[in-house]
Amino acid sequence: MPPVSGRGLTVQHSRGLLLLAGTPLLTVALVLGGQTVLRRLHTPLTPSLSSADLWTRYRWSINPSERREAALLLAARSADSAERSQRLLANQGWGNDPLAAVTLKQQALNAAKLGQPSEEQKHWQDLLQRFPGSAASADARYYLGQSNPALHTELFRQQPGHPAALAAAAEIKTDSPKQAIAALHLARWGARWPGAATQIREACNRISGAGLNQDDRLTLAQALAALGDGRAAEACLQGTPTTPASSLAIGRVLFRGSAEQQARGKQHLLNLAISNPDDPAALKAAELLSEPLKPDPALLDALPQALQQRSADVAAARVRLGDWANDDSTNAMAVLKRWPTNPAAWQLQWDLAREALLNNQWTRAEALLNAIPNSDLPEPLAARQQFWLGLALAKQDQTTQAQNVWEKLVKTHPRSYYTWRAEVRLGRGDLPDLNQASAPRSAALGESFPSHWEPLKSGDPFVDRLWRLGQTQEAWETWRNQQPPSDQSSSPEQKLVEGRLRIAVGDAWTGLSRLWRASLRLVNQTCDEQLLLHRSQHPRLLSKVFETASQKEAVRNELLMAIAKQESRFSPGVSSPVGATGLLQLMPATAEELAGETLTIDELREPTRNARLGARYLAQLLEQWQGDIVLAVASYNAGPGAASQWVTAALKNDPELWVERIPYPETRLYTKKVLGNLWAYLGSGTDRCDS
Repeated sequence: MPPVSGRGLTVQHSRGLLLLAGTPLLTVALVLGGQTVLRRLHTPLTPSLSSADLWTRYRWSINPSERREAALLLAARSADSAERSQRLLANQGWGNDPLAAVTLKQQALNAAKLGQPSEEQKHWQDLLQRFPGSAASADARYYLGQSNPALHTELFRQQPGHPAALAAAAEIKTDSPKQAIAALHLARWGARWPGAATQIREACNRISGAGLNQDDRLTLAQALAALGDGRAAEACLQGTPTTPASSLAIGRVLFRGSAEQQARGKQHLLNLAISNPDDPAALKAAELLSEPLKPDPALLDALPQALQQRSADVAAARVRLGDWANDDSTNAMAVLKRWPTNPAAWQLQWDLAREALLNNQWTRAEALLNAIPNSDLPEPLAARQQFWLGLALAKQDQTTQAQNVWEKLVKTHPRSYYTWRAEVRLGRGDLPDLNQASAPRSAALGESFPSHWEPLKSGDPFVDRLWRLGQTQEAWETWRNQQPPSDQSSSPEQKLVEGRLRIAVGDAWTGLSRLWRASLRLVNQTCDEQLLLHRSQHPRLLSKVFETASQKEAVRNELLMAIAKQESRFSPGVSSPVGATGLLQLMPATAEELAGETLTIDELREPTRNARLGARYLAQLLEQWQGDIVLAVASYNAGPGAASQWVTAALKNDPELWVERIPYPETRLYTKKVLGNLWAYLGSGTDRCDS
């Protein structure tokens, strides 16, 4: 049968052409589809992936390493179920990848939870034999060392800064022959470890018969000074000659003690500066002696002349001792221009500018605020400088210039007290009704993983990998294991990493402190780096606790978090020296009045109860002050009676200047910090960097 023709082509020819035309189309489709599959296969696993995605990788990935990573992430989400974690991690301890050591450690810990001592022992021994140099092996030495003390000695020698080594040292009894050695280990590597202070003090009392030398006494005394116990540090020395570092540590803590301790602290610092003027510790001593707003001129005069000449702190102190209101600013400008990147100059600029602002000296304030380039300041100080520069311009009727400064501030800085006030000055920045419950964050319900995960960027690829796999405790311990002895100060970059790690493992008290200190020293950060630090400083911890209190007491959830961050750093167990307790730091009498019943301290520390009572108190303050958030926050810290005495017309006309006139420095700073926290939480997740 002849082929059927159509439009000049036979069926046979047309099929051939279709096949030829279809081949490249099929190839393109396969390539595009293959790229999609490959992209998915090469997408790193992170905590932001859903459990369903992780299960798919765990069950079906052709890459065994990816299956192990998925198992570790899923196990991290199953921390409350040892059985489930055990099933997930079964047979995942293969190979030489450092993750195998972490897996073996997790298997041993799960076996211990399940009451399987032989399995636990087997995993610890396997870990120690195969990975003796890994950070995870410290835990193997710790647990196996309970029956083999030689392993604890090995642990102290090979991994001195690992939390397992610190725990082992703290557990040595004070009447043990090894107690002095353990105390020295803690003094060098972890003076703040629970139980370390008792060990160190006891060792100081018994050291004469322990065969330890003068260097050991200095180590113990310096650790006690770091713990804030200057009296015990001095007693521990017993006449031992000090080093510059130990003199500085002891002098610093005494300098901030009682009047009698301050006198001895000043002498320690002065002797250090005179005896070792070229040592870096001498500059620190000069900094401390220059620290008060009005320092003792006799102490400054007693410092070696060469040290005075190179100390920005001494130069700034000399300016502060002058007549600020009438000074032509020549000396101040010289200091600011000579040391624009020194914290002493940053503080001097604010001290002088604030004085000028409060005295309505707008031209002088403008000149002082312009004396240090904005780029030389850490982000929080740069934001403060720009807001007040804008206000000084506005007060001189330079409205357009002021608005330009505020617009730039809002555009280039994360949300804070000063960006909020700039928004208000620009006719924006309205707050929602704070006397109402926040809308539930429904997107966060359903799964416990973070919707927005961010890399750690610690500088150590393995620590970063552990962080990426949700192994925050292991990341923290591995990072801590690599740090130098505790008497060496860390850089701002290290404080940033440490702060994020500590918050991740539940130590928000220390973590937020580290992040705050980092924020006051990091300069020339990129926008992305600034936002990462800002988000890290405003975690949404105990969110269900605050959401419940918000719904029950009709107070915005963001306000509760703003207060809790400043009051307790989200740490339910803390108490202030005057007795304020819990997340929102309530005084027992106030809490009982709010609750209408007697409460034990443990009941007051309970997060849900404390948050609800704190929310009830805030609702009352907001009602008392007719929704004025500035007065409500100031009253929460200083009491409504004190705040009522400060009310003037300036609160409405120039609220920023009113806040700066609060006579209690603690309340003044507290009010700005809480309001900044509130603005940050209200806009959580909205800050973005311009391309």
